[in-house]
Parts: sequence; structure tokens; C-alpha cells
Amino acid sequence: MSSRDLEARHLETLDRDLGRVSHLELATAYVARPMVGPGISAVFVVLAGLAAALVLGETPHTAIVILAAGFGAYMALNIGANDVANNMGPAVGANALTMGGAILIAAVFESAGALLAGGDVVSTIAKGIIAPTSMQDAQTFVWAMMAALLSSALWVNLATWIGAPVSTTHSVVGGVMGVGIAAAGVSAVDWATMGTIAASWVVSPILGGAVAAGFLWFIKSNIIYQPDKIAAARRWVPVLVGIMAGTFAAYLALKGLKHVVKISLGSAIGIGGAIGLLTWLTMIPVIRRQSEGLENRNKSLKLLFGIPLVVSAALLSFAHGANDVANAVGPLAAIVHASQTGSFTDAINIPAWVMIIGAFGISFGLFLFGPKLIRMVGSQITKLNPMRAFCVALSAAITVIVASWLGLPVSSTHIAVGGVFGVGFFREWDTERRLRRARVAIPDRPPLAPEERRRRKLVRRSHFLTIVAAWVITVPAAATLSAIVFLGMRLMIG
Repeated sequence: MSSRDLEARHLETLDRDLGRVSHLELATAYVARPMVGPGISAVFVVLAGLAAALVLGETPHTAIVILAAGFGAYMALNIGANDVANNMGPAVGANALTMGGAILIAAVFESAGALLAGGDVVSTIAKGIIAPTSMQDAQTFVWAMMAALLSSALWVNLATWIGAPVSTTHSVVGGVMGVGIAAAGVSAVDWATMGTIAASWVVSPILGGAVAAGFLWFIKSNIIYQPDKIAAARRWVPVLVGIMAGTFAAYLALKGLKHVVKISLGSAIGIGGAIGLLTWLTMIPVIRRQSEGLENRNKSLKLLFGIPLVVSAALLSFAHGANDVANAVGPLAAIVHASQTGSFTDAINIPAWVMIIGAFGISFGLFLFGPKLIRMVGSQITKLNPMRAFCVALSAAITVIVASWLGLPVSSTHIAVGGVFGVGFFREWDTERRLRRARVAIPDRPPLAPEERRRRKLVRRSHFLTIVAAWVITVPAAATLSAIVFLGMRLMIG
């Protein structure tokens, strides 16, 4: 055998060996992929505990605060995985944003909202759900808040795993209620407050769905079903964008920036009206330029709603970061305050380092686990396009403003998902209405078979039932879990 043949055989053997190694590397990467997210999450939780230790230094209560910081980081990760999907899901489902773009925008604006406009003053035991005097001492209070924080995070984690967007605020409320009952009995709970929270389960999605359906009806009637769609869009899209800008200005003034400057509801509406009018006038020439040369069809209309939809998703994320994050890390702030001062009956300000844990945890949770719920909200409940997704985003802001005016406690999660349901059910109703008109115009046309009618349903009933069931049981499930965790902790510490 010549030297050339030997060299060729060696190269062939080397190629086979390298092929085996590359296959092994691919197989290892495939097997290890599901562990990347939990691994990074575990590192973040540990780093949060170390950060708490560095901030506090050597104190008698450092170990408890380190443990609480880990629980708070775990809760923040779950907020990012579950709650943020409500803001970004419609934009992704409508193809106005890619998944990567949505995650980047949400991470930036959620963190900005939490750090710049967050830091809410949290009442001692999660907004008066249980009476402060029902707690025996500061140590009991600390372990109660610890159990509430851990149990609410576990419940949101479970909901994310089964694909159900739930309210993290309601999870915290349920956790606090459960430990209150376990620590001091049923009489410790303010049942009037719990009644208003339970009412929001119904009020939030119905209001959100009705407002979103109303705007979709307006867009269909005044733009989509018009003979000259482009001319109608030039008339009405600037108006709709102006309404969006004004609503979000009022929303951010009232809710997102309330920690920077106090603004009354009337002043917020006045600010929103002025910005809405200015935006409407500005958008008239912009939409005219964008619509030049567009064909007279629905696909052209999607281009005109794309940028407003992306802006609305970013603003929703900012307002969410400013509000819901504070509620979620509130128990951690309460633990820090009670550990350092021994008092648990005063109002509690959230320290900056606690808000940083919340902001970074949301970003990591969204990046690692958020796509599942974003797809659920954006495309698996009903099919969305930019016009429908725009109606959902606008509905979320308007419903919060109306609910604040009426004094109703509402959930941003329930409003956004209710808006998606409202859009889907309106499309079903509108399709049925048009079919009935077609049958009247063509009497000989055969009716659809029951199987075909079920197939044409535009809202997936299985997802609808799963989500509604998760909403209903969130507070009692988190309460039960927190009571069990609290009793277990009390047994462990004697």
C-alpha cells in the first residue's frame, strides 16, 4: 500500500472519529438544553442572596434576609416568565415584533419601570389583607411573609408550566391571606378587601374584553369594511393612534409615575387629552405618507398599525414594571424592614437593592421562560393581526383608567387576556352574523354541518377553560399552599 493510500485511510478514520465527536456534542447539547434555564435561574437566586449579604453585612438577621432575597429573586423570575407575556404576546402574535425583539423591549422597559417609577410604599401586611395586630411578634410576621413569598412564587411557576397566564398580584394576595389564617385564624382576614379582589376576577376580563371588542368593531365598520380602505385609514388611524397616545399618557401619569410625582385622576386625564390631541395632529401627515402607493386590501392596513402596536407594548411593559413588580417584591421588603427594625406595623418603603433584584429577575425570567406564555397569549388563544392586537393593548390602558375612576381593583393580566378573548369572541359573532346575511341573500345555500361550525370557532375553548380555571383557583390555591408552607416552617424552627 502506497503512502498516499495510507494517508487517505488515516484521513478517513479521522473524519469518522470527528463525526462521532460532533454527534456526541450535538446529543449532549440537546439533552442539556432543558437544564440551561433552571441552571441560570439557580445562579441568579444564589447571587441575589449574596447581594443581600453584602448590603446588610454581619447582623443577627442576615441569614433570614439572605433566604428571603433568594425567594424574592425566585418570585421575580416567575413574574418575567408569566406576567410579562400579557404585554408582549399580542404584538408577537400579530407579527409586529419577533420573539427576540419582544423580549429585548420588555426587559428594558420592565426594568426601567421598576427602577425609575417603582418603589411603591407597601402597607405592612400586603395592603391590609390581614390585620397587623393579629401577628404575635416580628418573628412570626417575618416567617409569614417568607411563606407567602415562596408559595406565591411556586403557584406562578406551576401556572407557567401548564401554560396559564395568572395574576402575580393575586398570587401574593392569596399567599398573604393563607398565612394570616394559619397564624391568627379566619377573623384576621379583611374579608371586605378579599371580596373586592374576588370581584375583580369578573370585572377585569369582562371590561377588557368589551373595550377590545368595541374598538375592533369600530375598526371593522369604519376601515376594513369600507370600499376605499386606504382613504378610511387615512381618516381614522391618526384618531386611533391619538386615542392610544392620550390613554397611555394618562395611564402612565396616573399609575406608572405616581412615585415620582403625585397626579390626580382629573389631571392625568387632562394630560392624556392634550397629548392625544397633539399626537392626532402629528399623525395625519405621517399616515398619509405611509399609505402612499398601498393597495386597497387588508394586508396594507397592517403596516399602518405596526409601529403604534410596538410602542403600546413597550409602554404597557413600563407601567407593569412600575406597578406589579412592587407588589411582588413587597413581602421581601417587609421582611427586610421587620428584621432590621423589629417593627411590622409601619408603612414600608422598598429598598433600591430589592427593586434591582426584582428588575433583573423579571428580565432573566422573561428571557429564559417567557416565550411559552408569549406564544400562548399571542397566537394560541385566537389568531391576532396588528389591528386586533392594537385593540387589546388599547383596551388594557383604557380599562385601568376606567377602573381607577370607579375605584375597582383590577388585574392587568386579566384585562389583557380578557381583551384577547374579547377580540376572538367578537370575530366569532361577526363571522356568524355575516353568514346569516349570506344565507338570507342566497336562500338555497346549504347550512354548515355542526362539525364544520365547531371547526370554525375562532377561540380555542380548551385554552379558555384552562385559563379561567387558573384565575378562579389562584387565590385559594396560593392561600392553601402558603398556609402549609408556614406551618411547616413553624414546625422546623420550633
